[in-house]
Amino acid sequence: MVGKKLAERLQIPFYDRDLIALASERSGLSCQLLEGVDEQPVSLFLQTCSTMAFTAGGRVSLPTEISLNDKLFFAQAEVIKSLAAEGPCVIVGRCADYVLREHSKVVSVFIYADLTYRIERAVNVYGIDRNRARNTVLKADKRRSNYYSYYTNRDWNRSQSYDLCVDSTVLGLDGTAALLQCLVESVDAKPTV
Repeated sequence: MVGKKLAERLQIPFYDRDLIALASERSGLSCQLLEGVDEQPVSLFLQTCSTMAFTAGGRVSLPTEISLNDKLFFAQAEVIKSLAAEGPCVIVGRCADYVLREHSKVVSVFIYADLTYRIERAVNVYGIDRNRARNTVLKADKRRSNYYSYYTNRDWNRSQSYDLCVDSTVLGLDGTAALLQCLVESVDAKPTV
């Protein structure tokens, strides 16, 4: 993973799925419960149900509680802000670029790769067949895109949402991490990937 390699090269903390545990500590919600909704937007049906409750008289009442997905997002956003305030770090996903959009010295990077390359990597890393790997990669992209759009009102794979977009197929994982290290060191920033 490029983010982890970048953090190692810069000798700074790396945060990805461990943000769930930190959000769990902050919110008091079960870590296992939060893992089940990580980087998943609320479905349109559930969103509608959670934001409006119809009474027998046909009147609409406002919700008294936000969804678990939203609780996790807000808890992670607070953790991301706290980590960024503590010092340089690499944060992967979870709309960190959007959460930190008002912070100075943040570089947001979108790393992508050719679908064939990503399928091959999934086959090699997870030991699954090509058809399953392809479906897994495409579903993950759709989930991430929906999540990002839901919480930021931006397009996940639109270059204007980021400071830099890099095709890791060209340089590989190590080469991409080296490129990003040069960028981060030249602007003295806190990267989000």
